[in-house]
Amino acid sequence: MEEVIKENWNTAQAAAGAVGQKTSRIVVDPITRLEGHGKIDIFLDAKGDVERAYFQVPELRGFEVFSRGRPAEDMPQITSRICGVCPTAHHIAATKALDDLYKVEPTPTAKKIRELVYSIFFLEDHALHVYVLGGPDFIVGPQAPKELRNIIGVIQKVGIDIGKRVINTRRQLRELITYLGGKVIHPVLGLPGGVAKRLAPDELPKFKEIAKEGLDFALFTLQVFKDIVLKNQEYVNLITSDAYTHKTYYMGLVDENNKVNFYDGLIRVVDTNGKEYAKFHTNKYLDYIAEHVEPWSYIKFNYLKPLGWRGFTDGADTSIYAVAPIARLNAADGMATPEAQKAFDEMYSVLGAKPVHHTLANHWARVIEMIYAAERMIELVNDPEITSENIRNIPTKEPKVGIGVVEAPRGTLFHHYETDKNGLIQKANLIVATQNNSSRIAMSVEKSAKALIHNGEVTDGLLNMIEMAFRAYDPCHGCATHSLPGQMPLVARIYDNAGRLYKELMR
Repeated sequence: MEEVIKENWNTAQAAAGAVGQKTSRIVVDPITRLEGHGKIDIFLDAKGDVERAYFQVPELRGFEVFSRGRPAEDMPQITSRICGVCPTAHHIAATKALDDLYKVEPTPTAKKIRELVYSIFFLEDHALHVYVLGGPDFIVGPQAPKELRNIIGVIQKVGIDIGKRVINTRRQLRELITYLGGKVIHPVLGLPGGVAKRLAPDELPKFKEIAKEGLDFALFTLQVFKDIVLKNQEYVNLITSDAYTHKTYYMGLVDENNKVNFYDGLIRVVDTNGKEYAKFHTNKYLDYIAEHVEPWSYIKFNYLKPLGWRGFTDGADTSIYAVAPIARLNAADGMATPEAQKAFDEMYSVLGAKPVHHTLANHWARVIEMIYAAERMIELVNDPEITSENIRNIPTKEPKVGIGVVEAPRGTLFHHYETDKNGLIQKANLIVATQNNSSRIAMSVEKSAKALIHNGEVTDGLLNMIEMAFRAYDPCHGCATHSLPGQMPLVARIYDNAGRLYKELMR
């Protein structure tokens, strides 16, 4: 990948040198406040304006390959190790894939326990991004000193009491996941056809209390967002600016009423005008999703397969789609709970008719999803079936193919397993949220760089504003970097002692 970037740079320098000019290169490495690793390469023309910008992901995770030969039942534990920030998403997606693999329907209580754990996870994970990863750009300021663009700066801005509330709420939520999941980082809850642990009746009052506090916290977070972001016209202008706007398709899970659902439903895609383009069951995902490869990144770039790859373009002719909070809200007709629906309506009344194409609106949508997650927690802990002892149906069918999907906090997540008759993995395909977003993220970084950098004037704050373009997606590159057939475009170059290229080997 690095060789590709250098070759592009050398070509640009040679072209500029032919007319007595010089091209400059800016490298942001490492990029910050995300899961995984990445860098940004920005190339300036002779005027000091941006000619190209690359969002490069230099890490590789080979989970699809070393899953082969392993028992399918191990996948909920193996895949949860991909990332320590969102292990619950992989765990639940893998568990649902096992349901499909063994053709076993979980009991109603098992489904509700899974969704309860998942809603708790969603609330605490979104809180992490709002206050720790993405939030500092607004709470502290996009061009504040870098030593303050973190949780310390956030606490200094909002006060120690609010800081304590954020930390305490996340701690309580994670304790609930630990109770049902066994471990908060690498849960052991999911089994094909059910779950490993029930919710004991004597624990229910604690769950109800924390669920109620979770909703209070989510509504409080919405008020913080209104007070700090929406009352600051400079921030509103930034959110709605062309620098952070792309017209693409949007994808998300919806229930039978086309309302947002994190755990189950059909996959709905709307076009750049908000019109339904497709609505399909999980097992049809390969009819709609395809992957494009570029030599300068280990992440693949997804697009809508029926439309074909049309390049990194947006607008009416694009084939690129987005997932994650604003995409989920764009793809749905609304939220399934009252307070979340109220916040949903308010957002679209301010930002305009659906779909909203502003990348930074992901932060607002994320807060709305916090409210929905908390309200769903309350609904589930008050369901009479939630404490039932009937938590598993034992699978009896011979395994062959299983596909599971959930909405991760970062967007739609697919797990696809194929096994032999003994249930040993022969093929695994993981299409994760950040990979679904990768094409749009690449465009967002380049567009913001071109809008913000002029005449070669670059500051730390300005570079942070370019990072904000990817940070809004809350990407996880630990999850997203993989290769479907277990191969990657590896190039080995051998040079002699004079620095001349002697031989090139390519796989």
